[in-house]
Parts: sequence; structure tokens; C-alpha cells
Amino acid sequence: MKSNRFTAEPLQAFLQHHTVATLPQLKTALGTAVDVTVFRKLSTLPYRTSYSHRGAYYTLDPLAHYDELGLWSYRDIHFSRQGTLLDTTAALVTQSPAGYFTDEVEALVHVAAKDALRQLTQRERISRAIWGAAIFIAPSRARGARSSGPLVRPSKVPRMIYRPRWCFSIVCWTNSNADFTPGWRAWSGAMAANQRMAKLFGLDAGTVARGRVELLSGQVLQERVRRAGGGRPRAEKKPLKS
Repeated sequence: MKSNRFTAEPLQAFLQHHTVATLPQLKTALGTAVDVTVFRKLSTLPYRTSYSHRGAYYTLDPLAHYDELGLWSYRDIHFSRQGTLLDTTAALVTQSPAGYFTDEVEALVHVAAKDALRQLTQRERISRAIWGAAIFIAPSRARGARSSGPLVRPSKVPRMIYRPRWCFSIVCWTNSNADFTPGWRAWSGAMAANQRMAKLFGLDAGTVARGRVELLSGQVLQERVRRAGGGRPRAEKKPLKS
């Protein structure tokens, strides 16, 4: 019986030195031309495959510096604690307190995610709600939102505010002669990513996230909030000169 002359040590040493490697590089380091041999030895190591570049890159988990979302980028190569893009996207959406728009997910993972979101929705791992644009949320959160308010546009909201060029109208609709803060919070929460809109309008990212939650739960203010007679007194009318 032929003895197994390959060990995992050359792979581990190569990855520790180069941090990230491709399969051809690992085959060269191990001294084999057979893919299965490399994968057999990798299976004994805590390795991770990139979710970008069609999984063409490999690293070791101890070498990765994952952020709070479990994501790590090495140059333009992206890895996740969850492994695949499908599982990574599902985890991001499920753990988010207010869900994500497609462009928000893609901004986080740095790759196209529309197909992954579509597959997850079809498999009912996440839910797709419509509020001016498609927003993806956890199925359990979708059920909770339906019990407290609609996920779709209320009939009282003008249709035009869901068109980007007229989206400023939502600020007017949500305030009803009130201070502009609730309207800004609701509009920014509905139309774009937390960090981007917070930076653009000088808002706290948590405020933007709360605005989106209010929209999804149907809790946007619709009634007058300022007492009658409030606001700056009218300027005194002067009699016209004859």
C-alpha cells in the first residue's frame, strides 16, 4: 500500500507567509497536481474560501481580521465567517434590526448581491417587502411588522413620493406643520443606507435606522403635532400709505 507522503504543514506555512493563496499556488506548495489532494489536506486546517472571485482564494481563519459583521477584506478579496455569499447575505439581513436595501447589502459585501437576495427570497430564508423600493428583512420580522402595520404604501401617502426625483415630498407629508426632524428621519430611512444618509444630512446613523423601522411598521406621524397657534407670531400689518 502506497504511503501518504503529503502533509498539511506546507499548506499552513504557505498561507501563513502569503495570507491568501489560489488553488494552483497551494498545489505548487504541496507538490501535487491533484486538486483533491489539496482539499484533503486543507480539511485538516481551519481554512476559509473567499465569497468573492467565485471562491478562488483561500486563507486561514486565524489570519483573518473579521469586523463586527463577520466580514474581512484582503486587498480586493473578500471573506466571511459565514463562508459563501449566500449564507453571508442571509446572516446580514436576518441580524439587521431594520433590514437592508439591495444597494446597502452590496455596499457591505463589495460584490453584486441581487442574485443571492433573489435566491434567499425564493427559498424563504429572508422576506422581500415593498416600501417604495424592495427591502429585505427576516421572515419572523416581516410577520411581526404585519401585525402592527402594513409593509406596503398606505393609501394616504401620495404615490409620487416613491419616485426619487420627487422623494422630498415625503418630508412635507410626514411633518404636518411640525419640526422637520421626523420627516428627515423617515425619508432618509426609506431611501438609502444608514451611514451614507447619516453623513449626507448630518444625522445620527441610529436615527436613520429608527426612521426605517417606523416606515416598515406604519408608525409615521400623520396628524398635526404642533398645537394650534404655535410658531412665530405673525408680523403686524401696517396700514397702507395713501
